[in-house]
Amino acid sequence: MRKVRDYDAELKALNDKARSLKAKKVEQLGQLVTVTGADMLDLDVLAGALIAAVEAPDAETREAWRARGEAFFQQRRKKARA
Repeated sequence: MRKVRDYDAELKALNDKARSLKAKKVEQLGQLVTVTGADMLDLDVLAGALIAAVEAPDAETREAWRARGEAFFQQRRKKARA
């Protein structure tokens, strides 16, 4: 006889995992704000900058920001190794 699947338990486990991943994402975003020094900005300024980044219409601007962010993290890695 086949074992009956407990769909409720599986759904609960998936919800718990999703909640855990969301909490980890929020924690990492907070760490990012601190590491970049953005925690020194007023909340209104930080929110405005993030909104502008989300609403940036051209791919060139976003690509320039992405490259700058990548360079920032590569620089931090080099400093950490030294």
